[in-house]
Amino acid sequence: MHLNQLQFGSLLSYCPRGGSSEEIERSRQIMRIIKYDSFVEDPPVLMSNWISSTMGRRRSELPFGSIFRSNSVLVPLPRSSLLQPDSLWVPERIAIALVRRGFGARVMPCLARTRAVRKSATSQASQRPTPTEHFESLAVQGNLGSTEDIVLIDDIVTRGHMMMGAANRLLEAFPSARIHAFAAMRTLSSWMDFSHIYDPQIGWIEYREDSDDCLRRP
Repeated sequence: MHLNQLQFGSLLSYCPRGGSSEEIERSRQIMRIIKYDSFVEDPPVLMSNWISSTMGRRRSELPFGSIFRSNSVLVPLPRSSLLQPDSLWVPERIAIALVRRGFGARVMPCLARTRAVRKSATSQASQRPTPTEHFESLAVQGNLGSTEDIVLIDDIVTRGHMMMGAANRLLEAFPSARIHAFAAMRTLSSWMDFSHIYDPQIGWIEYREDSDDCLRRP
């Protein structure tokens, strides 16, 4: 791994376990809505469009606003499994919605799995794919051209293993690129750290070579 630190932004937060408040339970519902890009509000709007429109309205107050530049290329992160024709790819939907709102210049789905990895959401913490496993299972397809600015797009970020593996794979192909990441929602390990679903944050994902894992803050 040549890149050991990756700056990321996230719009929402949720707590997968512990706590019983109405807001915590609602955060889990929102997580599932994001995962399937379901409809919210009345009149109904796809969650990917809700995310982009909310960011558009509040752009000046977003702590991670500087991640997105007018020339940014948004690269959606692939699923853990091999992509099948016509299958739901939520990060790509989010990326397309963001570009329509002026968050970047274009979407380039240039990262693809060469082999499937374990699904983090259904794996125990010790069994989740490492950053190296993500790196080794990804390939860059196509050419981004002369871009110097890449933003990785994902639906949910936990520790950031996939983001780190993907960033390093892209950096190998485009060594002069500025790479950041964005996730619609971040996971909180403790319910005591949870305050609100809408919780825009900017932070860092740090790769630890000795243990081949990442620390994410916040």
